[in-house]
Amino acid sequence: MNRNPHIGESFDSFLRDEGIFDEVTATAIKRTLALQIEHEMAAQNISKSEMARRMKTSATQLGRLLDPNNDRIQLDTLVKAASAVGKNLAVSLV
Repeated sequence: MNRNPHIGESFDSFLRDEGIFDEVTATAIKRTLALQIEHEMAAQNISKSEMARRMKTSATQLGRLLDPNNDRIQLDTLVKAASAVGKNLAVSLV
């Protein structure tokens, strides 16, 4: 079987080889959660000001949560956001 020498085992192995797997994974997870929260807000017709009120936080903090480029969000903030849209946040090690 002839394997193409330019094809690696997987994208994950490439990211690990480059030393950026953890950073890329954290950013992807955060962006996915932010999109899910925004989707729930839209589906339930929840404004940003209402969402901030439900979370008992500022509009600035909510803006940081929804910013796809900001991956520095605390777990308790994500739990509050999930609760504010009637959802639970599940985290597991796999």
